[in-house]
Amino acid sequence: MAKNRYIGEYPVIGIRPIIDGRRGPMQLRESLEDQVMAMAEAAKKLFEDNLYYSNGEHVKVVMADTSIGRVPESAACAEKFKREGVAITLSVTPCWCYGSETMDMDPMTIKGVWGFNGTERPGAVYLASVLATHAQKGLPAFGIYGHEVQDRDQVTEIPDDVKEKLLRFGRAAVAAATMRGKSYLQIGSVTMGIGGSIMDQNFMEEYLGLRVESVDEVEILRRMEEGIYDHEAYEKALAWTKEHCKEGRDDNPEYVDFLGEKRRIKFTPEEKEKQWEFTIKMYCIIKDLIQGNQNLPAGFEEEKVGHNAIAAGFQGQRQWTDHWPNTDFAEAMCNTSFDWNGAREPFVLATENDTLNGVSMLLMKLLTNRAQLFADVRTYWSAEAVEKAAGYRIEGKAREAGGFIHLINSGAAALDFSARATDGEGNPTVKPWYEVTEEDRNAILKATDWCAADNGYFRGGGFSSHFVTEAELPCTMMRLNFVKGLGPVVQIAGGWTVKLPEEVTDVLWKRTDYTWPCTWFAPRCDGKEGSPFCSAYDVMNHWGANHGAISYGHIGADLITLCSMLRIPVNMHNVPEKDIFRPACWNAFGSDTEGQDYRACAAYGARYRKH
Repeated sequence: MAKNRYIGEYPVIGIRPIIDGRRGPMQLRESLEDQVMAMAEAAKKLFEDNLYYSNGEHVKVVMADTSIGRVPESAACAEKFKREGVAITLSVTPCWCYGSETMDMDPMTIKGVWGFNGTERPGAVYLASVLATHAQKGLPAFGIYGHEVQDRDQVTEIPDDVKEKLLRFGRAAVAAATMRGKSYLQIGSVTMGIGGSIMDQNFMEEYLGLRVESVDEVEILRRMEEGIYDHEAYEKALAWTKEHCKEGRDDNPEYVDFLGEKRRIKFTPEEKEKQWEFTIKMYCIIKDLIQGNQNLPAGFEEEKVGHNAIAAGFQGQRQWTDHWPNTDFAEAMCNTSFDWNGAREPFVLATENDTLNGVSMLLMKLLTNRAQLFADVRTYWSAEAVEKAAGYRIEGKAREAGGFIHLINSGAAALDFSARATDGEGNPTVKPWYEVTEEDRNAILKATDWCAADNGYFRGGGFSSHFVTEAELPCTMMRLNFVKGLGPVVQIAGGWTVKLPEEVTDVLWKRTDYTWPCTWFAPRCDGKEGSPFCSAYDVMNHWGANHGAISYGHIGADLITLCSMLRIPVNMHNVPEKDIFRPACWNAFGSDTEGQDYRACAAYGARYRKH
């Protein structure tokens, strides 16, 4: 567990034990108290044991002081939750209750209701009734109901299907609520006309609850020249980098003919040494801009506070990189789950200030607490093309998908995706940052070198990370896009990274930029004509932008749940129908699952929009 790097507390989950309020000679309410409270305690324990904040701390869960049967108890619970910072509520009950009197009426909380599937009391009837009331009042709520009937004394034995829905709701809700009140920091502006780099402040504020902070790239130069950085941290970082970050290949020619003269292109060892010093200072300063740093020199009180940013992006190309070293080192290290101080929560820093890919990385980081991969969705390789280029017949997941996609970019690829960390059984993985060991860090660093930046892209020099994802990992690729007249939409593609023989990787990789990190990706495909997931080619052909964000694990179902909380429809995904979990009222918007999503999101509008 690390210190919370953000201003403000993390969101709290509040458990609301709901009960039949009828008293009298039969002591109806009294007979249910133990059962209701036991159910609430079971839900509380499930969340506390399995959910984590981004700093590695267990999620905080509080309960109402009493069961809630009538309005005064609802009000008392609301008052307590307000004091405790509750942003997410789960109402639980095994019995009938008075719906409108006991429901969570706060329009800002994210709501779930778990109705116990037992025969003795109509918990399912209450669930249906209160969800209908939520729908009438325009307060979407997630309904949770187990598949199998349980005995009345089994309220603490949560079935697997209920656990799955509770945890999916909890993970997504904590992710959504964590963003509110934080900042997205853009350093610079639009990169090379990339659509995703065009900042939409209204989207950030109204859908995500983020404020937008903008800083010109010149601020980094100012801080360098005036010495406004943590000098002790810089010296430590420089020493660590020299020891652990080995230089790789330099494919730049010594000289080129330009305007009738020979122009030197390749930098000298002395020039490269200066570039290392420059790029490390960049990393230190960008971190300071994101989160502040109380160790900055005296007299720079303004700079010490940072921007309370939960994610950021750096423009780089071309105005910066045509003259100064690129940001690839800073971007890669920010997104990685460690640096010279050991394991630490990754910073989301998007290459080319692609804010939409930065947000995609942020959503997946908050769901998983893992480092993320930023990449170009660069090239589709069919089985035939691979065989022609490298004499190799693809197999396994790649063959099932009819080929694979090359994910590659120079900057914000977390080093974790070298897949050198291992789980308890020795299998390659990408871990939550707080599980990354010293052995994992050393293995990741050993698998990575830092190539001199391609002068055709980066005239100012710098260093790009170079590794290959040499393992078959379950993963999810995501992209947030904007469509005129529609608004934000999300694409999700679950699949696997592909491990190719080294010599095959070498041949294919050299067809593009060999000095950048390399990942082969095979999406899960259905082979259906006309489907965007018919084959890997169709996924590539339907992808809505030049970049994608990639996370470890098959988290598409969690993303769909999270997007419904944020009111962002999903236009393309390969998540099984049975795993899709959205607010209950989505069912009222038609019988086609994806059409429901569009219509419900349009009807409810952005979560934080100003009416």
